[in-house]
Amino acid sequence: MHTASAAEGEPISPYRPSVSNSAQLPAVGQLELELGMLTASSDSRRQSLPYLMKLAWSEQWGVLLGGEARVRNTQAGVVEQGVGDTSLVLKRAFILDQETAYGLELSVKLPTAGSVLGSGKRDIGLNSIYSKDIGEWHVDHNLNLTQLGTCEEGSSCWQSGLSSAWTYNLSDKAEIIGEWSGTQRRGTKPQSQILLAFTYSPTPRLCFDIGVTKGMSQNANNWTWFAGVVMPLGKLF
Repeated sequence: MHTASAAEGEPISPYRPSVSNSAQLPAVGQLELELGMLTASSDSRRQSLPYLMKLAWSEQWGVLLGGEARVRNTQAGVVEQGVGDTSLVLKRAFILDQETAYGLELSVKLPTAGSVLGSGKRDIGLNSIYSKDIGEWHVDHNLNLTQLGTCEEGSSCWQSGLSSAWTYNLSDKAEIIGEWSGTQRRGTKPQSQILLAFTYSPTPRLCFDIGVTKGMSQNANNWTWFAGVVMPLGKLF
């Protein structure tokens, strides 16, 4: 488990590719970029380019800015494409020791995708995180609550989410990740999925990932394939 530090050349702190975020922040003053490619298939086909920028101004506080740089959705032969929604997150980390940390994230989703590729409404969320090193394993548990800006008639606009990611160190450079995640909202059917991914870090400051998710519920995407990279953009302070 890497705790944040102001030293030059600090290792990166990848959050992708799992749904679960880690409680740890990146190194203080180090701007990190996460980029990916994603293809999801069910009744429609959705392709996107997710991104996330992370910056901590102390070992306890940081900010995250993310979203989808491009979205292409194909359904019944009709193609819609454009910019995805944007999320802004304020994060607080509670580092207990070298192996254990808690975290809180307050987020707002801005409807930059509009009502065609997104909901067209603003969402507000609160996410709690527990991260732990257990031998060669690293565990991230997330429990969150989101107030959706729009919801179907007869359903609740409050959505709860739970995820648990388990990362195993194959070597100093390679890891495998397994995760279960799901959401539930009154008046709708729950959704869940499982994820399996492989990551490779040729250096402590560069990480590549590839993987797949499988929907486990009727409303979840059937299959999702993804790949991505995490890297530092520079030391700002």
